[in-house]
Amino acid sequence: MSRLAIKPESKVQATADSLQRDLERRVKDAPPGLCPVDLAGSYLKVCATQSCGKCVPCRVGLRQLEKLINDLVEGKGDMKTVDLIEKTAESIYASADCAIGYESAGMVLKGLKGFRDDYVAHANGGHCAAEGFKSVPCVHLCPAHVDIPGYIALVNAGRYADAVRLIRKDNPFPSVCAMVCEHPCENKCRRAMIDDALNIRGLKLYAIENSGHVPVFKDGEKAAPATGKKVAIVGGGPSGISAAYFLALMGHSVEIFEQRKHLGGMLRYGIPAYRLPRELLQEEIDTLLTAGDIKVHMETAIGKDTHSIAKLRSEFDAVYVAIGAHTDKTVGIPGEDAEGVMSAVELLRRIGDDDYPDFTGKKVVVIGGGNVAMDCARSSLRLNAERVVIAYRRRKEEMTALREEIDAAEAEGCELFQLYAPMKVEVGEDGKAKAMWLKKQMISYIKGGRPANKDANAEPVRLEADIVVIAIGQGIESDKLDTVDVTKWGTLNVLESEEFAKIPGVFAGGDCVTGPATVIKAIAGGKVAAANIDEYLGYHHPIELNMDIPEPIPQDRPPCGRVQLRERAISDRVKDFKLVEEGMTEEEMKQESSRCLRCDRYGFGTFRGGRETRW
Repeated sequence: MSRLAIKPESKVQATADSLQRDLERRVKDAPPGLCPVDLAGSYLKVCATQSCGKCVPCRVGLRQLEKLINDLVEGKGDMKTVDLIEKTAESIYASADCAIGYESAGMVLKGLKGFRDDYVAHANGGHCAAEGFKSVPCVHLCPAHVDIPGYIALVNAGRYADAVRLIRKDNPFPSVCAMVCEHPCENKCRRAMIDDALNIRGLKLYAIENSGHVPVFKDGEKAAPATGKKVAIVGGGPSGISAAYFLALMGHSVEIFEQRKHLGGMLRYGIPAYRLPRELLQEEIDTLLTAGDIKVHMETAIGKDTHSIAKLRSEFDAVYVAIGAHTDKTVGIPGEDAEGVMSAVELLRRIGDDDYPDFTGKKVVVIGGGNVAMDCARSSLRLNAERVVIAYRRRKEEMTALREEIDAAEAEGCELFQLYAPMKVEVGEDGKAKAMWLKKQMISYIKGGRPANKDANAEPVRLEADIVVIAIGQGIESDKLDTVDVTKWGTLNVLESEEFAKIPGVFAGGDCVTGPATVIKAIAGGKVAAANIDEYLGYHHPIELNMDIPEPIPQDRPPCGRVQLRERAISDRVKDFKLVEEGMTEEEMKQESSRCLRCDRYGFGTFRGGRETRW
């Protein structure tokens, strides 16, 4: 009998695999602002190397397509070249034998459609379109454009209060965002080309935990001189408070009208305390209200039944509508009006008002796959539910919730039912929810970048359920806002609405315009609104902060693992609503902050011209 030996992986193959992983990482973390035409050519070159050479469209066509794109990048092409690129790609897409050919050509066609202006700019002027320029990746991807490299350098130097002040120059809620920001700034961190993205949110949290109370003004500082202008803000959530903060710094008089008992909007009524402690939120809000002449009217509804938007505008020089998205969306299934069926908004609002329902011994089913659904599921466990199931009509990979939120929910004991859509709520003779019926789904064709789902040919599943929480999104209370038009997505139509067109000086922003989004996007909306209102009132107040940022220390940047935040033991944290995350130690902070490549000083998009405010 012959003997066979398992041969170890060859050094050549191991090296090739390592290079491929490096290439994948660099492609994934390609920073914004790269020339899209050049990028298409680079991707095409990689695709062409995969060709088996069997069919002419792939073997010859991809190389020819690559040459045409390179000619365009090098200034040797014109509009005829662009037309030829399109025709060649269409021909390859239609005639290639396998996916290597037609998918490569399809990628070029998608690029031609998505950034045609760049192709035209290269053809006519030999350069990228002007809007292609982007700054430091983390700063550009932050909706509020916070000076991230700057405050990381301050944290590393032990200047924690200064770090908080630098953040607050563009984002009035540093403490809140240290807890709950979805950190889009980390998505294209250039450090990922070496090892992994910086834990930017974790470093912000370290600054918050070690800075103590940081007032809006240092001794001797104050807001700009009073302008005599009055601005009304409808809604005391993150967008409304951010606008009030910046407008007050500019010297305008601001009045906030909030219909609930507390300020904070979805920060208080949509995010549980185990992620964002109430006392920390209130302390931050109280600090921001000291920025200038800000008055607050609590439990004051604005709308056609009380003070209309038009009436407010007659009393104020400008009005900012930032009512958020606080109404629930229904699924439209039988039994949805039964006792025990509630919306995510209803549940989280009760918790926000410190009215904790008792789910002891209850079986809970949460419908949805976003962060709000995870909050409802994890809150239900802390309300002593016996069993919590999260039912989502797509796969875990398509959930819109942050991966860490999904993992935390599962770790704490929530069960995840993937590919199950709500069918009906079974109602008992007493009118209470008894069970949740779910339809089995299967993944189908990709639409809009996500695999669509459809009903599978399978028997429905019955889950016992005393409580059903619908967490599929939120809308706005548009019926109270005079004649303001609403889009089909349930947001304010500020571009075409007669209300906003007929009454100059009425602005809107935040979730009521964008739809339910992230905290940092709502904050950015308030910041931009403040700048626009200031311009409308005839001013141009800059928000400046004179602060020396530590210069980078020239040193090697050896690969180093990312410091992750620890969490309290699961057995302890599911029993209460206390904060789950634990911050970094000083040693961890030093290591993590030292990983920053200081893109504000090195490379493309540096801040050599100064650190101006970005609106």
